[in-house]
Amino acid sequence: MQRFDRYMLSQLLVLFGFFALVLVAVYWVNRAVVLFDRLIADGHSAGIFLEFTVLSLPAVIALVLPISAFAAAVYVTNRLSNDSELVIVRATGYSPWRLARPVLAFGLMITLMGSVLAHVLVPASIEQLRLREQEIAGSVSARLLREGAFLHPADGVTFYIRDITDEGELRDVLLSDRRQDGREVTYSAERAYLLRDEEGPKLVMLAGLAQTLDTRTQRLSTTNFADLVYDISALIEPGKPKRRKLDYIPTLELLTKTDAVAEEANDTPGEVLEEAHMRFQGPLLSLVAALVGFAAMVSGGYSRFGVTRQIVFAVFLLVLIKLVESVVADPVRADARLWPLIYLPSVTGLAMAAGLLWRAARPFRPRRRAPEDAATT
Repeated sequence: MQRFDRYMLSQLLVLFGFFALVLVAVYWVNRAVVLFDRLIADGHSAGIFLEFTVLSLPAVIALVLPISAFAAAVYVTNRLSNDSELVIVRATGYSPWRLARPVLAFGLMITLMGSVLAHVLVPASIEQLRLREQEIAGSVSARLLREGAFLHPADGVTFYIRDITDEGELRDVLLSDRRQDGREVTYSAERAYLLRDEEGPKLVMLAGLAQTLDTRTQRLSTTNFADLVYDISALIEPGKPKRRKLDYIPTLELLTKTDAVAEEANDTPGEVLEEAHMRFQGPLLSLVAALVGFAAMVSGGYSRFGVTRQIVFAVFLLVLIKLVESVVADPVRADARLWPLIYLPSVTGLAMAAGLLWRAARPFRPRRRAPEDAATT
């Protein structure tokens, strides 16, 4: 690549990194707030929160790549135009097609990065995230240790804690067990502790009352106790293995074993093929977005009002491409044979970019009047 190509490519990469960092930070903050409320409130440590946040980052990065590529292409083209660098380069004989070469190289680099994310990192991170969610779903703290809330860790069981001290002591505990037919047992205690031994977690209640109700005879019996050990291992059952989801099944398996995957995931073959081909189509949008942004900026002529019109036009074209993407989704899900429609947004975007570059290479010039017409006038 020549010196100008390397210069423009370096500018594109720097601005792409900046926009990607900003957008990832915005998405990360929005998701982190939800994760923080859900995990920390359930009694999990900050380490679990950070682990979940890191595992969700690949999907966020893959989501912002096309937008970042588009923003970088528009910004760099606008800056080169304002600094008259594009004017000078075009005066040396560079056509819009030739100027698009570094943008094409930039788009291919981002597409390759997005492909690695879509086919490798995102499925692996989502799978690990699902496994960790399944593991912590069966933890004692996630199921039981919530202040001021009536919890139902199992069918027929209600658990309540008024307060949890910094030392881990549970204050004013209520446990209602209605799992046995014809018999309801309600335990209440002033204090309690959650302990673990080789057989599983145990709830040790101190200074409490056990009330047993025979629902057949409506007879109630009460027993005061100084201490009582209640086995809660049955309430903290490990989560059952869930069927795999399409978003973390390998791409090759989605393409070669479509029917089997559809049956396993309880989805249609069209949804399976849509997921597989969207892993190719998504990264391609980075290339399309960069070319459309650049072509829209160079297709407009000089205006003393700036390039606002070209920027708005470029954003409109990007919205139109996303609209095409949403339109083709339903037909593909309904009929798996229509999977080539998944690539229609990229084809549409490339056609738009080619048309804009063709127009930029042949700018409109008003026809000059013939000399005899001018003399007659």
